[in-house]
Amino acid sequence: MEEGIGGLRHLYMTVFLSGFASLMVIPAITDITMLALCPGQDECSLAIYLSGFQQAIIGLGTVVMTPLIGNLSDVYGRKSLLTVPLTLSIIPLVILAYSRETNFFYAYFALRTVTAMVCEGSINCLTLAYVADTVSERERVSAFGILAGFLSASFVCGTLAARFLSTASTFQVAAFASMLATIYMRVFLKESLPARDGTLRQPILKGGSDAIEEDGYSPETIEAFKKVPSARDLICLLRSSKTLSQAAVVSFFQSLAEGGLQASLMYFLKARFHFNKNQFADLMLIVGISGTLLFMPMLAPVIGEEKLLSIGLLVGSFNMFLNSISWAVWVPYAATLFSAFGFLVQPSIRSIASKQVGPNDQGKAQGCISGISSFANIVSPLIFSSLTALFLSEEAPFYFPGFSIMCIGLAMIIAFVQSTMIRASPISSHKTSSIISVEST
Repeated sequence: MEEGIGGLRHLYMTVFLSGFASLMVIPAITDITMLALCPGQDECSLAIYLSGFQQAIIGLGTVVMTPLIGNLSDVYGRKSLLTVPLTLSIIPLVILAYSRETNFFYAYFALRTVTAMVCEGSINCLTLAYVADTVSERERVSAFGILAGFLSASFVCGTLAARFLSTASTFQVAAFASMLATIYMRVFLKESLPARDGTLRQPILKGGSDAIEEDGYSPETIEAFKKVPSARDLICLLRSSKTLSQAAVVSFFQSLAEGGLQASLMYFLKARFHFNKNQFADLMLIVGISGTLLFMPMLAPVIGEEKLLSIGLLVGSFNMFLNSISWAVWVPYAATLFSAFGFLVQPSIRSIASKQVGPNDQGKAQGCISGISSFANIVSPLIFSSLTALFLSEEAPFYFPGFSIMCIGLAMIIAFVQSTMIRASPISSHKTSSIISVEST
């Protein structure tokens, strides 16, 4: 199924709507969490630890679920599997759209934790695999860049909406947009599966009856669950290509830094400069707008995704170091201009990874990278939430409120050093096709 970049318009719109719904609530959620846990305070260690705990639990779930969903999408199709996380992501938003009282916050917190185990990395994994199915290797990095551009545009639009809407209206609009994304995807998006005959090997929903064996399971069901990847399978996939292994290491440290940023930055800014919902929205708006200014489809063919990856990581680390020593309220706003280069990182990693496997293993490869990123999200809050809470408290061993942000910059430096070791190598689209084969029992 290769239709070129033009065939991805419905996928891009789905990503935009989904991103709009999930990103527009970020500026408000910090204030809601603080209000529920520590009303009237600008510094709350409980909120930092609880958010870090949630992030770690979500990461633990996505380590298991993302490779599984990516692998099953190779069998059942990207659209069919994409329906699951898009539908589940609606539920937590509806709860806070109804009420932001303390009891509803705890219900949101619990359901958000459970649903995000499936949604957090799966939507990204499946959309990237869909892109890899639809466009050729030559156009792939440009298609990934355009996908990142639509996500950045949703970032801008969602943050702009949050800036002018009340907290109640923000969650109501987000819930509606999330529903619209699911309906739009089901109606307009074509199914995609890398089968040679262009058809699904085994659709999830179909009429008719299957042959049933004596134990009550159909042969197709047994075969599908034999294809569920084990840790050994994923290790074999990584070992099949040195470049893929290097991309996985870069993805781990970059996600470690990204997860630390999510766990620390907003609480740091709230404690340091008393940021509120509107200031968070303004900050995110600058990030989103600056991200859309880098036209990756034009840069990638000239520079190459390997160099774009290194540039993004190096400049991103400088952004973290500048944030860590913020001495005035305008410094975080100025530093976000460098975060535009961060939009180069994940599309570059995904493009590099997609070229190391054949068309039948795109879901496995993207799911594997997403699983590694999710593992980093388990480790990250355990480290950075503790550091943030410690250095924002009176018990800090020395005065450096931005120490945790500085450590995040060091993680990005490690990712940058590893990225410089990745070398471009032309890979046949079938080099590692069907590497993973689960032995029959």
